[in-house]
Amino acid sequence: MSKKDKLIKAMKNNPKNVPFEDIKKLLEDHGYICHNSGGSHFVFRKEKRVSIVIPYHKPIKAIYVKHVLEILGESK
Repeated sequence: MSKKDKLIKAMKNNPKNVPFEDIKKLLEDHGYICHNSGGSHFVFRKEKRVSIVIPYHKPIKAIYVKHVLEILGESK
């Protein structure tokens, strides 16, 4: 099992305890580019895909984790 698979499995099993850095790494591995204009919200963009806005909090709220997994096609 690769590191990416382990990360996705951990996110599915416990979406309430995911660090922002893990979300960022997963999205960037899927081709999304992170944009931030200095505020607390980060926008991840990919050509011909929906933009994903995630506020930087520790930990990330479970709804954002589930949304990212759904967009990446990794939801249950």
